[in-house]
Amino acid sequence: MANNPRCDVTSLGEMMLRLSVPSGKRLEAAAQFDVYPAGAESNVISLLARLGRRARWVGALPENPLGRLAASRLRESGVALDGIIWRKTGRMGTYYVEFGAPPRGIRVVYDRAGSCASQLQPGDIDWDALLDTRLLHLTGITPALSPSCREIAVEAMRRARLRNVPVSFDVNYRQNLWAESEAAETLSPLIRGVDLLFCSATDAVRLFHLTGDMQAVAQSMLEYSQARSLVITFGEQGILFWDGQSWRREPARPTEVIDRLGAGDALAAGLIHGWLDGDLAAGGRYGVILAALALSQFGDMVVTTQAELESLLGGQSILAR
Repeated sequence: MANNPRCDVTSLGEMMLRLSVPSGKRLEAAAQFDVYPAGAESNVISLLARLGRRARWVGALPENPLGRLAASRLRESGVALDGIIWRKTGRMGTYYVEFGAPPRGIRVVYDRAGSCASQLQPGDIDWDALLDTRLLHLTGITPALSPSCREIAVEAMRRARLRNVPVSFDVNYRQNLWAESEAAETLSPLIRGVDLLFCSATDAVRLFHLTGDMQAVAQSMLEYSQARSLVITFGEQGILFWDGQSWRREPARPTEVIDRLGAGDALAAGLIHGWLDGDLAAGGRYGVILAALALSQFGDMVVTTQAELESLLGGQSILAR
């Protein structure tokens, strides 16, 4: 690593604290919370680091115990911390999770206004360090946080294209942050022609008004985005992905669902893991396994190893772990 300090993958975004009550408890009657640092981009980066990739996360954290808690979780995963912008003032965003068995679903309550991340300005970013990477991973969450974060996302894409740095982008629409029309208008030019695009079928339909069956939605999204590689997720039905030459399908892996949050980020990490080796087909297999692992663990950040991933690729059931 000393001979090649360049990162395999770098990402930029917001890191938050997740406070969840035990399954079966209600938020309004909570007596205690389980605390997990999380964030779409940091979830992906931390998992790739655990799989042996040189990974860096760029973002703002408050210089207080909560910020240090989040940084420690990244450090434990092996993520480079030199991209953290420490703030003496400001706060981390939080979100509260209540797990519900049918007929109730999961309930999430956000408290993220005024976070350090939302107050970042383009001048705060060390662009040379951010783009010293084999792949830049961004999501549609960052431009939704604030006008300045939207400027950062646009500038990151512009600079990456000028420097021929490959970009992966996860649409990751959050209806609590912005309206569908605003998201579509902002994200359309950002996703155009990216090297690796992630989008759920739900987001493809509601943001870009695509219609039809699985294959039709996927093909329309490919034509709309002009992405070099594309991954469309269909929940329990698995994924369809275009590897630049043909469509492939990978079914979801069965698992016992303990915690649904973070599964999409784990899937993205798996696809990126394969992409970095020039093998998106392998990435599809990695992705569905890692998504299943995310569903079977508490917390958004998946704890695993390359050895465990290879073992599960060999056919060992996740249900038997």
